[in-house]
Amino acid sequence: MIVIMSTPLDTFLAAMPSTDVSFDPGQFVFARGDAVRRMFQVVHGEVHLMRHQRDGTAIIVQRAGPGCVLAEASLLVDRYHCDAVAAQPARVRSRSRQALTARLAKDSGFARAWIAHLAGEVQAARLRIEIVSMKTVSARLDAWLAWHDGELPAKGAWKSIATEIGVSPEALYRELGRRHDGP
Repeated sequence: MIVIMSTPLDTFLAAMPSTDVSFDPGQFVFARGDAVRRMFQVVHGEVHLMRHQRDGTAIIVQRAGPGCVLAEASLLVDRYHCDAVAAQPARVRSRSRQALTARLAKDSGFARAWIAHLAGEVQAARLRIEIVSMKTVSARLDAWLAWHDGELPAKGAWKSIATEIGVSPEALYRELGRRHDGP
């Protein structure tokens, strides 16, 4: 997971009224189909935005750590298109969707900061798409590691990497084992 540094958007958001809410692992911040009334930003921990396929498998579309805004595209729709689930103990800051949209309409500095944030998210999404399009587990892992400065998270979080790069946990573990044991 990339740790997000303070951005101009964070400065604007910090000045807005908010409420902090804590979640245990597995708890939903929101569910697909819920009405969008609040927007959320992770303060502590990790929250995953997930979509479930017909066969029941989950795809993580965002691994949101401290500083990350959840489901930014939901600001302009009536209902969430995915689930947001705490992957570990998490605290999120919620703000009124209505207040955010009103500020976007009136404050060009805030609007520019929001656009810059979205542009960065598009770049990250394109990188994830490229990683998933790679043919081998080794290539996907190499690309993921390059994106994350060569660092794996703690062993207990490896399963989420497998989901993120589109491979089974067993395939990822085999690849990590090969790398540990050497050629």
